[in-house]
Amino acid sequence: MEGEWKQKRLYPLLGTLSILLFLYFNFSDYFNFPVLWLPAIGFVGTNSTKFVIVEPDGSHQSTLYINGWNSYWLMEESVWGPSRSRVSNMLRRGAEMGMSVCRTWAFNDGDGPNSLQISPGVFNERVFQGLDYVIFEARRHQVRLILSLVNNLNAYGGKAQYVRWAQEAGINVSSSTDSFFSHPTIKDYYKAYIKAVVTRKNSLSGVKYSEEPAIFGWELMNEPRCASSSSAPILQAWITEMAAFIKSLDQKHLVTVGLEGFYGLKTTERSGVNPGDWASKLGSDFIQNSAIDDIDFASVHAYPDSWLPDADLEEKANFLSHWVDSHISDGEYVLKKPVLFTEVGSIMHRKKQGLYDTDTFLKTVYDKIYESAKKRQAGAGAGALIWQLLVEGMEEYSDQFSIVAWDYPSTHELIIEQSCRLRSVFAEGQVERKLQHGDLCFGKVFNNSNE
Repeated sequence: MEGEWKQKRLYPLLGTLSILLFLYFNFSDYFNFPVLWLPAIGFVGTNSTKFVIVEPDGSHQSTLYINGWNSYWLMEESVWGPSRSRVSNMLRRGAEMGMSVCRTWAFNDGDGPNSLQISPGVFNERVFQGLDYVIFEARRHQVRLILSLVNNLNAYGGKAQYVRWAQEAGINVSSSTDSFFSHPTIKDYYKAYIKAVVTRKNSLSGVKYSEEPAIFGWELMNEPRCASSSSAPILQAWITEMAAFIKSLDQKHLVTVGLEGFYGLKTTERSGVNPGDWASKLGSDFIQNSAIDDIDFASVHAYPDSWLPDADLEEKANFLSHWVDSHISDGEYVLKKPVLFTEVGSIMHRKKQGLYDTDTFLKTVYDKIYESAKKRQAGAGAGALIWQLLVEGMEEYSDQFSIVAWDYPSTHELIIEQSCRLRSVFAEGQVERKLQHGDLCFGKVFNNSNE
């Protein structure tokens, strides 16, 4: 009787658990199920010019060279339940291409329906829960996120919105959006925003953002420019202050600026590397800004099509090659920090012999990152993130640089190849074991010598 009683109680329980597991693993992209399991992953740190992953148990560090992408729209698409599957699909497809880092917006400032910060220090909890979902899903797919905290541009509010808020509050502030970097009240607005995000507890996982290893790091601003102070002291002071503030709240995550990589007026020996004279007059300086103590790694963008609109393909490719070499060299010999190319973008046009211009530019950057990785201890070229990837049905977020990667077989294969050859440099003995089980990189062999 006792055995029969146990069976009557046990079988329904096992059946219920089986149903819950089935629903969770098959439909968690659509609904908010309680957390049953999240993979244990280590935080990312730096060791001189390299990124390293510190294992959860602290047992050892492994070197990380990054193949990744941008999808700036993840938070906005996570606000509404029905569209969350697109976010999960993008993170899953990125991981399936072997990419390990995604850069995305953790800001949306203003009074729009999907704004995260409605007014200074006032937040839309529903949108914050969308960001919770992005971080939760990134962890589930073992993708790490670079979270950008404000825009230099007007899209999604940007620094212009902060200036408007100050003006609406009756504060005597210059109409220039560059007031964002210098006015005490506006800087306090931004610090309050940083604190709200960094100290947030995820509503799905219960993990504070400051304790979440799926966050790769914080980016102070997308493409900061302060053209009203072209010699760069205002932006330099702002970066110093804000990086230190983040570090006072969060010692576990990396901080970067979000620079495009232009050399400033004081870096005259590098002026020839810039895409034009205009680039030195924007109030930023790659070396000065990146050298700040609380900035853990340097960020660079690369847009040969936009920056050199009248040049031909060969001229653009030569510029890009020199651009990447110069910044990697600065990371190795001047900054002593990793250099991550956080946006690499080109226009999908002029198909030639089955390849696109995008393949030419992307391969130029990928090859140089691979060569840097093979240098191991010395290499500062720490990785590249393509701008930008979409999944089907996301046309509203498209720009001239956007692609659905699997619709372009040559580009798709190039991305996968980069993931595999970076892994092959550092996986060593683990590669053979993994490749025996239908791994993404099965059949791909690379010469990792430094010859």
